[in-house]
Amino acid sequence: MAAVSTAANSFLHEKAYVNGQWVDAKNGATFQVTNPANGKVLGRVPDMGVDDTQEAIQKAYTALQTWKLTTAKERSVILKKWFSLVMENQLEVAKLLTAENGKPLKEAQGEVVYGAGFLEWFAEEARRMYGDIIPTTAASKRMMAIKQPIGVCGMITPWNFPSAMITRKAAAAIAAGCSVVLKPAEDTPYSALVLCELAQQAGMPPGVLNVVTSSRANAPAVGKLLCESPLVAAISFTGSSATGKILLQQGASTVKRMSMELGGNAPFIVFNSADLDKAVSGAMAAKFRASGQTCICANRIFVQEGIHEAFVKRLSEAMDKDLRVGDGFSPDTTQGPLINVKGVEKVELHVQDAVSQGASLLKGGKRHPAGNNFFEPTLLTAVTPGMRCFKEETFGPVASIIKFKTEAEVLTMANATPAGLAGYFYSNDLAQIWRMAEQLEFGLVGVNEGLISGVEFPFGGVKESGIGREGSKYGIDEYVEVKYICMGGI
Repeated sequence: MAAVSTAANSFLHEKAYVNGQWVDAKNGATFQVTNPANGKVLGRVPDMGVDDTQEAIQKAYTALQTWKLTTAKERSVILKKWFSLVMENQLEVAKLLTAENGKPLKEAQGEVVYGAGFLEWFAEEARRMYGDIIPTTAASKRMMAIKQPIGVCGMITPWNFPSAMITRKAAAAIAAGCSVVLKPAEDTPYSALVLCELAQQAGMPPGVLNVVTSSRANAPAVGKLLCESPLVAAISFTGSSATGKILLQQGASTVKRMSMELGGNAPFIVFNSADLDKAVSGAMAAKFRASGQTCICANRIFVQEGIHEAFVKRLSEAMDKDLRVGDGFSPDTTQGPLINVKGVEKVELHVQDAVSQGASLLKGGKRHPAGNNFFEPTLLTAVTPGMRCFKEETFGPVASIIKFKTEAEVLTMANATPAGLAGYFYSNDLAQIWRMAEQLEFGLVGVNEGLISGVEFPFGGVKESGIGREGSKYGIDEYVEVKYICMGGI
């Protein structure tokens, strides 16, 4: 077993998890996993292909036949045990997450706790999967609607939240009585595999939770099989809008239930009436968490002209004071590396494009000496709608400032994107708050708040940012079918 520096060796698994067993790829192929902070190899995991995934689907389908017959209480008990085990081992799980993802250890531990919350939440929601008694239309009939598990669920999860995105999906499906075949991001497979170990300890039956690891080269074929297999009833995907559209096309062949949490281009709007200190604090949280690598990060920061200069000055000071770039295991680090060189190159491109079109570079703008995957926290002003950092999701530590004059102007600019995941604004004008909250075309809206996620709240986007909702009381609905039953001869 490979060494993981300060991460927990006992939790590092170099095999995939299928039908309750730790397995290799049938052809013996593997791929390496590296630490983005220093490039060191953490280990190798199986590079599973179509044949391996087909077997995992079949095992999940077999397990479904008994798992779907369990009671809600039985499923709840196992999920609660799983939650307790994750919480008991949260620091060690977080160390593994930091080693493969790079985010600061404190942030990683926060993700593990947040992710564990979905295990607890859906353990409780399993027992609230109520149906309905429908008033009869005839004295001889009785009518009802019941909820049943949809079936085997295929899941594809991202690297930026490699623990919480798994529990948010899998806990809901398992609570509903479904089985799961999950492909984690190739950059961060260990966070998925440690969850399998803890699920096994909690008493999860073989075949209910299966994780197939695959390289970037094999990922398209594995995803295509999950979408087209007649044994898979639903697909849940978090990732780019471009990949989501491909999966939607593939899933159409078997009329899959599709749940998509796709890319964002979040506006962060600061009106003249805003509390400036709170707005700066909110912008720091919404922009620089996970080094800017979240789908709900503030991507376009709009500041009304009356407070533009003051806001930019305070944001610049806050960046100097609060942001520390470095290895995630360093206790002072707040900004870890980007996930890989491709991520760094995209951020570089956005900055260069903005400056070439007239944006002012006030801070940062280049790679950080800490390593190849590190980028300096960057502040751009005079950003305009024609720039790539306005039109595209940057996914890095770049704060792009756009000055605006009126509410109508900023609303038009904020909504001028095919993305519709998250939006934020700061205002102390009550009428304006209502207008903006209702008219922003985003599935999540933060009002005078930069941190808006939680297990109790429905997470999902509109437009090209997705289909369906995760978390909250609505999250389990993605994995159930409503069946109408009419009983005659009463």
